[in-house]
Amino acid sequence: MTDEELVIEFALARLDHPDLDLGEIAALVVRRMGIDHMLEFAARNLATRGELRGAAFPCAVEHVLRVMLLLRGPSD
Repeated sequence: MTDEELVIEFALARLDHPDLDLGEIAALVVRRMGIDHMLEFAARNLATRGELRGAAFPCAVEHVLRVMLLLRGPSD
């Protein structure tokens, strides 16, 4: 899955659940995507960080959040 596809999934989940915070939406996206994508995201997180900091699910959520925050641009 490309980062662009991930952004679309995240945006759709946010439209469905506007009351959730970013972390909760990222977790929802990972759950919706299924185990194969969860493992893919966790592997990408491992490649980025150089270590697996916990179980696969939280690492996958961390990857989704990282992609979303990087695409937002630098913080002011």
